[in-house]
Amino acid sequence: MKKCLLDLRIKSVEQLHQRYVLMKLTDEKPLPEMLPGQFVEIRVDGSQSTFLRRPISINFVDRELNELWLLVATVGDGTRKLATLQPGDLLNCLLPLGNGFTMPTSSAEKILLVGGGVGVAPLLYMGSEMSKKGFEPTFLLGARTSNDLLMLDEFKRYGRVYVTTEDGSEGEKGFVTNHSLLQKEQFSRIATCGPTPMMKAVAAFARKADVDCEVSLENLMACGLGACLCCVEKTTEGNLCVCKDGPVFNIRKLLWQV
Repeated sequence: MKKCLLDLRIKSVEQLHQRYVLMKLTDEKPLPEMLPGQFVEIRVDGSQSTFLRRPISINFVDRELNELWLLVATVGDGTRKLATLQPGDLLNCLLPLGNGFTMPTSSAEKILLVGGGVGVAPLLYMGSEMSKKGFEPTFLLGARTSNDLLMLDEFKRYGRVYVTTEDGSEGEKGFVTNHSLLQKEQFSRIATCGPTPMMKAVAAFARKADVDCEVSLENLMACGLGACLCCVEKTTEGNLCVCKDGPVFNIRKLLWQV
């Protein structure tokens, strides 16, 4: 898939949470093809401590409005600088990068999408693309508290949504792997993105249940092209660059001790 270096114009910046902003970007030309699970490398201008691009998952693509949505967690100087940008500003983006999730091809497939924190971002786009193809995804989303749950109304547009919170303030109390849904229903495949401990727990469940599972890794990715080797992950095929060979991997390929 062709990679593009574009100066995208910001249409809006919405503060969803004290730690998260939703940025909607557009261009004069139609946005390039992008797959669920791929990401964007963003140049951060005006930050004296940010020298490398920041990788951000593709949250959603609205073809009718020609919009690219990015859900940004403001965890460092670079992402905090991004959150200060205003409508009309330009953002230099290298996209699309990496490999995406495996999309269903048969009506017999029943897909569960499991996300936590800002890791829910790529699952919205996957759910929307599944819905376009006639598949209904099931979302299982986890957070610390109800205030930390993101974009629930958007997820509900495309499939069933189940929730866990660690404090029990919404949905079932506990972690995503504790949700009763996993005991009540059988799934043919799981796709997950979020904190590494959560993904390892989901992977352990999938192995035990003999369910195919893909995870989207969030290793530090500086170049996005496999050149700098800072995002290497040990796999059954040797050391692979998450940015180029991932970020989505089948758990059968990973050497996680779970």
